[in-house]
Amino acid sequence: MSEHPAAAMVELQGVTKRFGSVLAVDDITLVVRRGELLTLLGPSGCGKTTLLRLLAGFEVPDRGSIFLEGADVTRLPPYRRDVNQVFQSYALFPHLTVRENIGFGLRMQGIRRKEADLRIEEAVKTVSLSGLEGRFPHQLSGGQRQRVALARAIICRPRVLLLDEPLSALDAKLRHGMQLELKHLQRRLGLTCVFVTHDQQEALTISDRIAIINKGRIEQLGASDEIYHRPRTAFAADFIGQANLFQVQVLHRGPGVRVRLKEGLEWAIRAGAVPPDGDSVLISIRPERIMVSMRPIDAENQFEARIEEKVFQGAADRLSLVTEHGVRLRALVTHQSAIEETLREGDQVFCGLRGDDLVMVEGG
Repeated sequence: MSEHPAAAMVELQGVTKRFGSVLAVDDITLVVRRGELLTLLGPSGCGKTTLLRLLAGFEVPDRGSIFLEGADVTRLPPYRRDVNQVFQSYALFPHLTVRENIGFGLRMQGIRRKEADLRIEEAVKTVSLSGLEGRFPHQLSGGQRQRVALARAIICRPRVLLLDEPLSALDAKLRHGMQLELKHLQRRLGLTCVFVTHDQQEALTISDRIAIINKGRIEQLGASDEIYHRPRTAFAADFIGQANLFQVQVLHRGPGVRVRLKEGLEWAIRAGAVPPDGDSVLISIRPERIMVSMRPIDAENQFEARIEEKVFQGAADRLSLVTEHGVRLRALVTHQSAIEETLREGDQVFCGLRGDDLVMVEGG
Protein backbone atom coordinates (compact mmCIF):
# COMPACT_ATOMS: atom_id res chain seq x y z
CA MET A 1 0.00 0.00 0.00
CA SER A 2 1.32 3.44 -0.91
CA GLU A 3 1.55 6.33 1.48
CA HIS A 4 -1.73 8.22 1.75
CA PRO A 5 -1.31 12.01 1.82
CA ALA A 6 -3.20 13.84 4.54
CA ALA A 7 -5.26 15.68 1.94
CA ALA A 8 -6.51 12.44 0.34
CA MET A 9 -10.07 11.46 1.24
CA VAL A 10 -10.37 8.76 -1.43
CA GLU A 11 -7.63 6.92 -3.28
CA LEU A 12 -7.90 4.37 -6.07
CA GLN A 13 -4.83 2.32 -6.96
CA GLY A 14 -4.77 0.41 -10.24
CA VAL A 15 -8.52 -0.27 -10.19
CA THR A 16 -9.82 -2.47 -13.02
CA LYS A 17 -13.35 -3.77 -13.62
CA ARG A 18 -14.64 -6.04 -16.38
CA PHE A 19 -18.15 -7.12 -17.28
CA GLY A 20 -17.60 -10.18 -19.43
CA SER A 21 -15.57 -9.07 -22.43
CA VAL A 22 -16.16 -5.36 -21.70
CA LEU A 23 -13.34 -3.53 -19.93
CA ALA A 24 -15.36 -0.86 -18.10
CA VAL A 25 -12.57 0.54 -15.87
CA ASP A 26 -8.98 0.09 -16.98
CA ASP A 27 -6.20 0.38 -14.37
CA ILE A 28 -7.30 3.72 -12.88
CA THR A 29 -5.25 5.42 -10.16
CA LEU A 30 -6.85 8.55 -8.71
CA VAL A 31 -6.85 10.67 -5.55
CA VAL A 32 -9.90 12.67 -4.44
CA ARG A 33 -8.79 15.44 -2.09
CA ARG A 34 -10.58 16.24 1.13
CA GLY A 35 -13.24 18.93 0.62
CA GLU A 36 -13.07 19.04 -3.18
CA LEU A 37 -15.71 18.45 -5.83
CA LEU A 38 -14.18 16.19 -8.44
CA THR A 39 -16.19 15.46 -11.58
CA LEU A 40 -15.95 12.29 -13.67
CA LEU A 41 -16.76 13.49 -17.18
CA GLY A 42 -17.12 11.45 -20.31
CA PRO A 43 -19.48 10.09 -22.97
CA SER A 44 -22.03 7.34 -22.35
CA GLY A 45 -20.36 3.98 -21.82
CA CYS A 46 -16.94 5.40 -20.92
CA GLY A 47 -16.89 3.85 -17.42
CA LYS A 48 -17.65 6.85 -15.20
CA THR A 49 -20.79 5.37 -13.59
CA THR A 50 -19.01 2.05 -13.01
CA LEU A 51 -16.24 3.98 -11.29
CA LEU A 52 -18.81 5.67 -9.04
CA ARG A 53 -20.40 2.29 -8.21
CA LEU A 54 -16.96 0.96 -7.27
CA LEU A 55 -16.51 3.90 -4.89
CA ALA A 56 -19.96 3.28 -3.41
CA GLY A 57 -19.34 -0.44 -2.93
CA PHE A 58 -22.05 -1.61 -5.33
CA GLU A 59 -19.31 -3.19 -7.46
CA VAL A 60 -16.03 -4.85 -6.45
CA PRO A 61 -12.92 -4.34 -8.61
CA ASP A 62 -11.29 -7.30 -10.35
CA ARG A 63 -7.91 -5.75 -9.57
CA GLY A 64 -6.66 -2.83 -7.53
CA SER A 65 -7.58 -1.22 -4.22
CA ILE A 66 -9.84 1.56 -2.92
CA PHE A 67 -9.00 3.54 0.22
CA LEU A 68 -11.14 5.90 2.29
CA GLU A 69 -9.03 8.17 4.52
CA GLY A 70 -6.24 5.60 4.34
CA ALA A 71 -8.40 2.58 5.24
CA ASP A 72 -8.79 -0.18 2.67
CA VAL A 73 -12.51 -0.43 1.80
CA THR A 74 -12.09 -2.39 -1.45
CA ARG A 75 -14.31 -5.27 -0.33
CA LEU A 76 -16.50 -3.51 2.22
CA PRO A 77 -20.26 -3.36 1.44
CA PRO A 78 -21.87 0.07 0.88
CA TYR A 79 -23.37 0.35 4.38
CA ARG A 80 -19.89 0.11 5.95
CA ARG A 81 -18.20 2.76 3.79
CA ASP A 82 -19.63 6.00 5.22
CA VAL A 83 -20.47 7.33 1.76
CA ASN A 84 -23.87 8.45 0.48
CA GLN A 85 -25.12 8.62 -3.09
CA VAL A 86 -27.61 10.90 -4.84
CA PHE A 87 -29.17 9.17 -7.83
CA GLN A 88 -30.39 10.53 -11.15
CA SER A 89 -33.96 9.43 -10.30
CA TYR A 90 -33.77 10.98 -6.76
CA ALA A 91 -35.12 7.64 -5.34
CA LEU A 92 -37.46 9.32 -2.84
CA PHE A 93 -40.03 7.29 -0.93
CA PRO A 94 -43.40 8.36 -2.41
CA HIS A 95 -45.37 7.51 0.77
CA LEU A 96 -43.10 9.59 3.04
CA THR A 97 -43.20 13.37 3.53
CA VAL A 98 -40.25 15.66 2.87
CA ARG A 99 -39.37 15.54 6.55
CA GLU A 100 -39.63 11.74 6.72
CA ASN A 101 -37.60 11.27 3.54
CA ILE A 102 -34.82 13.50 4.82
CA GLY A 103 -34.74 11.84 8.22
CA PHE A 104 -34.91 8.25 6.95
CA GLY A 105 -31.17 7.65 7.23
CA LEU A 106 -31.11 8.91 10.81
CA ARG A 107 -33.82 6.39 11.73
CA MET A 108 -31.72 3.60 10.21
CA GLN A 109 -28.75 4.79 12.30
CA GLY A 110 -30.85 4.80 15.47
CA ILE A 111 -30.29 8.52 16.15
CA ARG A 112 -32.35 9.76 19.11
CA ARG A 113 -35.52 11.70 18.26
CA LYS A 114 -34.40 15.02 19.73
CA GLU A 115 -31.07 15.06 17.86
CA ALA A 116 -32.75 13.82 14.68
CA ASP A 117 -35.30 16.66 14.80
CA LEU A 118 -32.53 19.24 15.13
CA ARG A 119 -30.55 17.76 12.25
CA ILE A 120 -33.61 17.53 10.02
CA GLU A 121 -34.46 21.18 10.71
CA GLU A 122 -30.89 22.18 9.90
CA ALA A 123 -30.89 20.14 6.68
CA VAL A 124 -34.23 21.61 5.59
CA LYS A 125 -32.86 25.14 6.01
CA THR A 126 -29.60 24.26 4.29
CA VAL A 127 -31.40 23.23 1.07
CA SER A 128 -34.09 25.96 1.29
CA LEU A 129 -37.12 23.70 1.85
CA SER A 130 -38.57 25.44 4.91
CA GLY A 131 -42.38 25.29 4.86
CA LEU A 132 -42.48 22.20 2.65
CA GLU A 133 -41.71 19.60 5.32
CA GLY A 134 -45.21 18.09 5.26
CA ARG A 135 -45.48 17.65 1.49
CA PHE A 136 -45.09 14.38 -0.39
CA PRO A 137 -42.74 13.95 -3.39
CA HIS A 138 -45.57 14.15 -5.94
CA GLN A 139 -46.45 17.61 -4.56
CA LEU A 140 -42.95 18.98 -5.28
CA SER A 141 -41.26 20.39 -8.37
CA GLY A 142 -38.23 18.67 -9.88
CA GLY A 143 -35.87 21.12 -8.22
CA GLN A 144 -37.53 20.63 -4.83
CA ARG A 145 -37.31 16.85 -5.13
CA GLN A 146 -33.62 17.23 -5.97
CA ARG A 147 -33.13 19.29 -2.80
CA VAL A 148 -34.84 16.60 -0.73
CA ALA A 149 -32.48 13.97 -2.18
CA LEU A 150 -29.47 16.17 -1.36
CA ALA A 151 -30.68 16.85 2.18
CA ARG A 152 -31.25 13.13 2.78
CA ALA A 153 -27.71 12.41 1.55
CA ILE A 154 -25.91 15.03 3.64
CA ILE A 155 -27.88 14.69 6.88
CA CYS A 156 -25.96 11.55 7.85
CA ARG A 157 -22.73 13.50 7.43
CA PRO A 158 -20.96 11.09 5.09
CA ARG A 159 -17.25 11.38 4.49
CA VAL A 160 -17.87 11.29 0.73
CA LEU A 161 -20.95 12.28 -1.29
CA LEU A 162 -21.39 10.55 -4.66
CA LEU A 163 -23.65 12.19 -7.25
CA ASP A 164 -24.70 10.25 -10.35
CA GLU A 165 -25.99 12.78 -12.92
CA PRO A 166 -28.39 14.18 -10.28
CA LEU A 167 -29.49 17.20 -12.35
CA SER A 168 -30.11 15.56 -15.72
CA ALA A 169 -33.91 15.39 -15.28
CA LEU A 170 -34.25 19.16 -14.77
CA ASP A 171 -34.98 21.73 -17.47
CA ALA A 172 -32.05 23.87 -18.66
CA LYS A 173 -32.72 27.00 -16.58
CA LEU A 174 -33.46 25.10 -13.35
CA ARG A 175 -30.49 22.85 -13.96
CA HIS A 176 -28.13 25.83 -14.17
CA GLY A 177 -29.54 27.27 -10.94
CA MET A 178 -29.15 23.94 -9.15
CA GLN A 179 -25.55 23.64 -10.34
CA LEU A 180 -24.69 26.88 -8.56
CA GLU A 181 -26.69 25.91 -5.47
CA LEU A 182 -24.93 22.56 -5.28
CA LYS A 183 -21.51 24.18 -5.60
CA HIS A 184 -22.29 26.75 -2.88
CA LEU A 185 -23.63 23.98 -0.60
CA GLN A 186 -20.53 21.83 -1.17
CA ARG A 187 -18.21 24.71 -0.31
CA ARG A 188 -20.22 25.87 2.70
CA LEU A 189 -20.31 22.39 4.25
CA GLY A 190 -16.80 21.38 3.16
CA LEU A 191 -18.14 18.23 1.48
CA THR A 192 -15.95 15.84 -0.45
CA CYS A 193 -17.94 15.09 -3.61
CA VAL A 194 -17.50 12.88 -6.66
CA PHE A 195 -19.89 14.02 -9.38
CA VAL A 196 -20.68 12.09 -12.58
CA THR A 197 -21.91 13.85 -15.72
CA HIS A 198 -21.63 13.78 -19.50
CA ASP A 199 -22.49 17.51 -19.68
CA GLN A 200 -19.30 19.48 -20.37
CA GLN A 201 -20.72 22.86 -19.34
CA GLU A 202 -22.01 21.40 -16.07
CA ALA A 203 -18.56 19.99 -15.29
CA LEU A 204 -16.88 23.34 -15.97
CA THR A 205 -19.42 25.15 -13.76
CA ILE A 206 -19.26 23.08 -10.59
CA SER A 207 -15.90 21.30 -10.49
CA ASP A 208 -12.73 21.94 -8.55
CA ARG A 209 -11.08 19.34 -10.77
CA ILE A 210 -12.27 17.27 -13.72
CA ALA A 211 -11.24 13.74 -14.68
CA ILE A 212 -12.06 13.14 -18.34
CA ILE A 213 -12.84 9.44 -18.78
CA ASN A 214 -12.46 7.73 -22.14
CA LYS A 215 -12.76 3.98 -22.72
CA GLY A 216 -12.30 3.20 -19.03
CA ARG A 217 -9.17 5.30 -18.55
CA ILE A 218 -8.43 8.84 -17.33
CA GLU A 219 -7.67 10.90 -20.43
CA GLN A 220 -6.77 14.03 -18.44
CA LEU A 221 -7.11 15.21 -14.84
CA GLY A 222 -6.89 18.83 -13.79
CA ALA A 223 -8.62 22.06 -12.82
CA SER A 224 -11.47 23.22 -15.04
CA ASP A 225 -9.53 26.08 -16.66
CA GLU A 226 -6.49 23.86 -17.25
CA ILE A 227 -8.61 21.15 -18.88
CA TYR A 228 -10.30 23.70 -21.13
CA HIS A 229 -7.39 25.94 -22.13
CA ARG A 230 -4.58 23.35 -22.08
CA PRO A 231 -6.03 20.00 -23.18
CA ARG A 232 -3.41 17.27 -23.48
CA THR A 233 -5.17 15.07 -26.03
CA ALA A 234 -7.38 15.48 -29.08
CA PHE A 235 -10.22 13.71 -27.24
CA ALA A 236 -10.00 16.11 -24.28
CA ALA A 237 -9.85 19.13 -26.59
CA ASP A 238 -12.90 18.11 -28.60
CA PHE A 239 -14.99 16.71 -25.74
CA ILE A 240 -14.76 19.83 -23.57
CA GLY A 241 -16.33 22.55 -25.67
CA GLN A 242 -15.29 22.48 -29.31
CA ALA A 243 -11.91 22.55 -30.95
CA ASN A 244 -10.37 23.12 -34.36
CA LEU A 245 -7.85 20.28 -34.78
CA PHE A 246 -5.09 20.42 -37.40
CA GLN A 247 -2.20 18.12 -38.27
CA VAL A 248 0.77 20.43 -38.89
CA GLN A 249 4.49 20.30 -39.61
CA VAL A 250 6.91 21.99 -37.18
CA LEU A 251 9.20 24.64 -38.73
CA HIS A 252 12.04 26.18 -36.69
CA ARG A 253 12.59 29.53 -38.34
CA GLY A 254 14.47 32.58 -37.08
CA PRO A 255 13.79 33.53 -33.48
CA GLY A 256 10.52 31.58 -33.23
CA VAL A 257 8.75 28.40 -34.20
CA ARG A 258 6.12 28.11 -36.89
CA VAL A 259 3.81 25.34 -38.00
CA ARG A 260 2.60 24.67 -41.53
CA LEU A 261 -0.74 23.13 -42.44
CA LYS A 262 -0.79 20.77 -45.40
CA GLU A 263 -2.74 23.41 -47.30
CA GLY A 264 0.28 25.72 -47.02
CA LEU A 265 -0.94 28.17 -44.39
CA GLU A 266 1.69 28.95 -41.71
CA TRP A 267 1.24 30.14 -38.12
CA ALA A 268 3.62 31.13 -35.31
CA ILE A 269 3.27 29.02 -32.17
CA ARG A 270 4.42 29.48 -28.58
CA ALA A 271 4.80 26.23 -26.65
CA GLY A 272 6.97 24.72 -23.94
CA ALA A 273 8.51 21.61 -25.47
CA VAL A 274 8.48 21.86 -29.27
CA PRO A 275 9.31 18.78 -31.38
CA PRO A 276 12.24 18.84 -33.83
CA ASP A 277 12.07 20.61 -37.16
CA GLY A 278 9.97 18.68 -39.68
CA ASP A 279 8.00 16.65 -37.13
CA SER A 280 4.25 16.33 -37.56
CA VAL A 281 2.11 17.34 -34.57
CA LEU A 282 -1.56 17.92 -33.81
CA ILE A 283 -2.72 21.37 -32.67
CA SER A 284 -5.98 22.50 -31.09
CA ILE A 285 -7.52 25.97 -31.43
CA ARG A 286 -10.60 27.02 -29.50
CA PRO A 287 -13.25 28.73 -31.69
CA GLU A 288 -13.53 31.74 -29.36
CA ARG A 289 -9.76 32.41 -29.62
CA ILE A 290 -10.06 33.27 -33.31
CA MET A 291 -10.43 37.04 -33.72
CA VAL A 292 -12.66 38.02 -36.64
CA SER A 293 -13.15 41.52 -38.06
CA MET A 294 -13.96 43.40 -41.24
CA ARG A 295 -10.74 45.35 -40.63
CA PRO A 296 -7.11 44.11 -40.37
CA ILE A 297 -6.21 42.65 -36.95
CA ASP A 298 -2.97 43.22 -35.06
CA ALA A 299 -2.00 39.67 -34.09
CA GLU A 300 0.96 37.28 -34.42
CA ASN A 301 -0.98 35.22 -36.94
CA GLN A 302 -3.06 37.02 -39.53
CA PHE A 303 -5.02 35.47 -42.38
CA GLU A 304 -8.14 36.12 -44.39
CA ALA A 305 -11.22 33.94 -44.69
CA ARG A 306 -14.74 33.92 -46.04
CA ILE A 307 -17.77 33.38 -43.80
CA GLU A 308 -19.52 30.31 -45.22
CA GLU A 309 -22.16 30.07 -42.51
CA LYS A 310 -23.30 32.19 -39.58
CA VAL A 311 -25.43 30.69 -36.80
CA PHE A 312 -26.99 33.02 -34.21
CA GLN A 313 -26.62 31.63 -30.67
CA GLY A 314 -27.92 34.45 -28.51
CA ALA A 315 -24.84 35.94 -26.89
CA ALA A 316 -22.59 34.89 -29.76
CA ASP A 317 -22.46 33.96 -33.44
CA ARG A 318 -20.92 30.67 -34.53
CA LEU A 319 -19.08 31.12 -37.81
CA SER A 320 -17.87 28.58 -40.34
CA LEU A 321 -14.81 30.05 -42.07
CA VAL A 322 -12.78 28.95 -45.08
CA THR A 323 -9.42 30.49 -46.06
CA GLU A 324 -8.02 30.96 -49.56
CA HIS A 325 -5.87 27.88 -48.85
CA GLY A 326 -9.02 25.80 -48.27
CA VAL A 327 -8.51 25.60 -44.48
CA ARG A 328 -11.84 25.35 -42.64
CA LEU A 329 -12.27 26.69 -39.10
CA ARG A 330 -15.06 27.25 -36.61
CA ALA A 331 -15.07 30.59 -34.80
CA LEU A 332 -17.23 31.92 -31.98
CA VAL A 333 -17.71 35.69 -31.98
CA THR A 334 -19.45 37.26 -28.97
CA HIS A 335 -21.82 40.19 -29.35
CA GLN A 336 -20.35 43.36 -27.83
CA SER A 337 -21.96 46.78 -27.90
CA ALA A 338 -18.52 48.33 -28.50
CA ILE A 339 -18.23 46.56 -31.86
CA GLU A 340 -20.36 48.27 -34.47
CA GLU A 341 -19.63 46.04 -37.46
CA THR A 342 -22.04 43.31 -38.49
CA LEU A 343 -20.66 40.08 -39.93
CA ARG A 344 -22.69 38.36 -42.64
CA GLU A 345 -22.50 35.14 -44.59
CA GLY A 346 -20.32 35.60 -47.66
CA ASP A 347 -18.22 38.39 -46.12
CA GLN A 348 -14.45 38.29 -46.63
CA VAL A 349 -12.97 38.91 -43.16
CA PHE A 350 -9.63 39.33 -41.42
CA CYS A 351 -8.72 36.75 -38.76
CA GLY A 352 -6.11 36.77 -36.01
CA LEU A 353 -4.58 34.25 -33.61
CA ARG A 354 -2.06 34.63 -30.80
CA GLY A 355 0.79 32.14 -30.71
CA ASP A 356 -0.25 30.68 -27.37
CA ASP A 357 -3.77 30.00 -28.68
CA LEU A 358 -2.30 27.11 -30.69
CA VAL A 359 -2.06 24.17 -28.26
CA MET A 360 -0.21 20.96 -29.14
CA VAL A 361 -2.19 17.83 -28.21
CA GLU A 362 -1.67 14.07 -28.43
CA GLY A 363 -3.67 11.65 -30.52
CA GLY A 364 -5.84 12.25 -33.49
